[in-house]
Amino acid sequence: MSFQAYLDNIEAKTGLTPRQFIALATDKGFGPGTKAAEIVAWLAADYDLGRGHAMALVHVITKGPQLSDKHVNSGGPHADPSDVLWLDGKDSNPNR
Repeated sequence: MSFQAYLDNIEAKTGLTPRQFIALATDKGFGPGTKAAEIVAWLAADYDLGRGHAMALVHVITKGPQLSDKHVNSGGPHADPSDVLWLDGKDSNPNR
């Protein structure tokens, strides 16, 4: 599953866009430099998200929407068609 697909599935499950999760994480003091385990534990406890889904949010919370080239059109299980993740809601994604 691509990073974008993880983010879209999280939105479908929680009703929150990735950008809203970034704001919530910022309110909790999470951001660049925060250990993944702290964010994963928060997302599991408060939103019942599994590790894979949580790690997609860890990426955007700690690194922003930019993906490394190794994930773009790589043909692997996490391949994304773009090097920038859409954070403003799956239904408004112009790349769909």
